[in-house]
Amino acid sequence: MNRGGDRIEIRDLRVAGVHGVLEEERVRAQPFAVDLDVGVDTGPSAASDALDDTVDYGELSERVAEVVAHRSFALLEALAGEIAGTVLAADSRISWVAATVRKLRPPLPLDVGTVGVRVVRRRPVRAFLGLGSNLGDRRGLLTAAVASLRDAGDVVAVSPVYETEPVGGPDDQGPFLNVVVELATTDSPRALLERCRRLERAAKRVRTVRFGPRTLDADVLLVGDAVVDQPDLQVPHPRMWERRFVVAPLADLAPDLVDQDALAAAGGAVARVGKL
Repeated sequence: MNRGGDRIEIRDLRVAGVHGVLEEERVRAQPFAVDLDVGVDTGPSAASDALDDTVDYGELSERVAEVVAHRSFALLEALAGEIAGTVLAADSRISWVAATVRKLRPPLPLDVGTVGVRVVRRRPVRAFLGLGSNLGDRRGLLTAAVASLRDAGDVVAVSPVYETEPVGGPDDQGPFLNVVVELATTDSPRALLERCRRLERAAKRVRTVRFGPRTLDADVLLVGDAVVDQPDLQVPHPRMWERRFVVAPLADLAPDLVDQDALAAAGGAVARVGKL
């Protein structure tokens, strides 16, 4: 999540509420302060100078005040999480939110001004991972990888399976089975790369020859509109549009992202061979 871009800031929103673990906190309202950082593209409203082109911070403040005043939580973590969820639900243009909740009269026998909790939440984005195998039980390895991804609860769809000729690498290696997996995820591109690496380790992938045979190849293809250019991670994947074994299954899941010209331009022979 990029929290260095445009944002709306709300500071020190004071609201009384009934939140806490102690018995006296559960029956008597006490003052809380809320700070919000809300990720919004301010370009449209900066150009138009129209409220309809941005998120109304007054409406956000009212919704947050409603949560603090009329809900009750034992922990600040739960209250801050509910506030963050309320903000994300308020407007689809909000991409992320950081919510800080401070208790202004903490029940501590110490000289403490405030105690607080800060949570950060982002809206799930559409992401795509490419999986391939040409060594061992290819279909079984792909099935196990997809099952592991499903355990996280963010898998939306899995493409049909394609059998494809290898691209690059040694001439004597066998054909691949490939799928593309669509996610609705809050993971960052870096976190998705780590998930891909865990899948490859679980499949006992050994890296010897570049583009050589492997039990599992797992790549991050697309993560929303994120652009990453780092030595070990590039998003969108820099070679995906050249590879029919990526473009064809991606087109099955996301025809809105793949036009016929892109499909025709992609190289390599592929054949659809069923589903996992």
